[in-house]
Amino acid sequence: MPVPRRPALPAPPGRPPALALVLGLALLATLLTALGPLPATAARAADNGEWSVFPAASRPDGGRPYFHLSADPGHSVTDRVTVANKTAAPLTFRLYAADAYNTARDGGFAVRSPDERQRGVGAWAKPARQRITVPARSSVTVPYTLTVPESAEPGDHAGALVALDERLAPPSGAVAVGVRRAVGARVHLKVTGPAVPALTVEDVRITQDRPLVPGTGESSALISYTLHNRGNVTLGPEVVLKAEGLFGRDLLNRRLTRVPSELLPRQRIRLTERWAGSPWLEWGEIRLTASAGRLRESAGASFLALPWTAAAALALVLAGIALRIRKRVRKRVREGVRERVRARRAGTPARA
Repeated sequence: MPVPRRPALPAPPGRPPALALVLGLALLATLLTALGPLPATAARAADNGEWSVFPAASRPDGGRPYFHLSADPGHSVTDRVTVANKTAAPLTFRLYAADAYNTARDGGFAVRSPDERQRGVGAWAKPARQRITVPARSSVTVPYTLTVPESAEPGDHAGALVALDERLAPPSGAVAVGVRRAVGARVHLKVTGPAVPALTVEDVRITQDRPLVPGTGESSALISYTLHNRGNVTLGPEVVLKAEGLFGRDLLNRRLTRVPSELLPRQRIRLTERWAGSPWLEWGEIRLTASAGRLRESAGASFLALPWTAAAALALVLAGIALRIRKRVRKRVREGVRERVRARRAGTPARA
């Protein structure tokens, strides 16, 4: 069964690349999931070179690249979306609304496929037409209505209006995988009510990687952590990584660049950072501090860095010490037993 490709969505201006989720159809009907990077560009209409999707009041080369909407619970808003065909032949699309989310692996902005359950913008926005045919080098504009239910949570809700080409694109490369391509214009909806921003850094871990023999290669460490937006407001987090050694010596102070430009409400993402040239011999702590506006949260983890040869030697020494202690204890126990036996035979009390 063919599975549609995640729509490619433009990245916000001046921030790191976003990633869109691509679902492909593999041989033997095996479903594959892959992540494809999107280049960071200036704000413009969502475009894959063959067709673009943008708000009707916008221009394809800029202006109003996204839908920014605001509504009270129980109310509706209307707008129009334009799909432009840049090819020399007519194109037919399925037009649908989708919920957006951050991919767990790297925080890229992605949207749900039409076969997945929609709970927010994807369920509330209804285009007037679900299928459209756009003539060659022309465009079609379709109105849509977004109705916010009474029970909707206040705060930010993200999604997209997606134009999906339901044809299966021919496979490319060594693996026979076909995909269905789609392009979507982002929808940023604010439901009126209390705004509660909240951000935490969780589950900080450090995994050290170094050669067996010191000096034969570079030592490094992989630091992993979770960013969790616990609030109802979209955040633009910034993260600083610091490492301190014994007696508070500064080992590392770095502002991380592989952080998503948008962390959507109630989303949790797992990120990693490579620390090249980490110390061979050190006892210290790493600390990650995330900030977004007035929010500032941090979490850390301790680490002990030892060369493998030193660690092996230390383990042998500790094992030898433990063995000697065990022998001495067993010897004292045997001597105590013999002394008590002799004392009983002589009719005198044994020493404690």
